[in-house]
Amino acid sequence: MDLGLAGAAAVVNGGSRGMGRAVAESLAREGARVAVLARTQAALDETVDALMSLGSPDAVGISTDLTSRESVDSAFASVGDRWSSINVLVNAAGPVGVGIGEFDQIDDDEWHATFDIGTLSAARCVRAALPLIRSAPWGRIVNISAHSTKRQSAGLVAYTAAKAALTSLSKNLSASLAPEGILVNTVSPGSFLSEGMTGYLRALPPERGVDPDSLVDAMRVISEDFGHPAHLGRAADPSEIGPLIAFLCSQANTYMTGADLNIDGGSDFT
Repeated sequence: MDLGLAGAAAVVNGGSRGMGRAVAESLAREGARVAVLARTQAALDETVDALMSLGSPDAVGISTDLTSRESVDSAFASVGDRWSSINVLVNAAGPVGVGIGEFDQIDDDEWHATFDIGTLSAARCVRAALPLIRSAPWGRIVNISAHSTKRQSAGLVAYTAAKAALTSLSKNLSASLAPEGILVNTVSPGSFLSEGMTGYLRALPPERGVDPDSLVDAMRVISEDFGHPAHLGRAADPSEIGPLIAFLCSQANTYMTGADLNIDGGSDFT
C-alpha cells in the first residue's frame, strides 16, 4: 500500500529512542522527511544517520527541551525555516523515571514533572506545529498515550493520570481541527520493552530470574507487578508500533480521527 508519505514533512518528538525512534524509522522507510526532537545531540545525530540510510530524503535532529516553551518554539521555527510547512506531528515523548509509584509515594514535584512531559510537552508541540500544519495541503497528528488509562494500576497513578489527560487533549483536538481536515488520533500501547521498562527490569533483584531483554520475562513482570497481562503472553518490541502510526500519519488514512487505538497484545478492554 502506498501511504502517500513520500516527500511529506514529519516531526517526531521523543524520536531518538524507543517507540518514537520506531515511528521515525517507519516514516523514513516511506520516504518522508523527518525532524526528530530530543535532548541529546549525540543520539539525534545517530538517529538522523539511520533515517537517511532507511530512505528519508531529508532528516534533521534538533536538540529540544520539551518542558520549555521557548525551546519547543525555537525547534519548530527551525523546522519552518527548513521546510516552510509540515504534514505530520507525532508526540511520542513520555515520562521516564517519574510517575511510577503509588499515590502516597508521589509528591507535588513528581506530579508536576510527570504532567510536564506526559501531557504538556505534547500541548506545546501542537501549539507550535499548528501554523506549519495549517499551511500544508494535508495534516495529521498522533499522540502516544498508554493502555494503563483503561486498566488502572495503583503503582502507575501519576503516569496514568498524565496519559489520560493526553488522551482527552487528543479527543478535543480531533473535534476542533476536523473542520480544517486535520486528523488527530491517539495510540495506546500496552506493554512494550521500552527504555523505561528495561531499566525497571534491570533493577529487579536477581532472585526473580528476569532477563531484561526477554519479551516473555518482561510480560511476566508486568503481569505480576502491575496486573497488565496480554493474551499473546509477551511484551512488544518498540519496532512493532511504527507501521500502525505511519498509517495514521498518512494520506491513506482519510476518515479516522478522534480514535484511541490499542496495540497491546490482547487485553480485556476495548
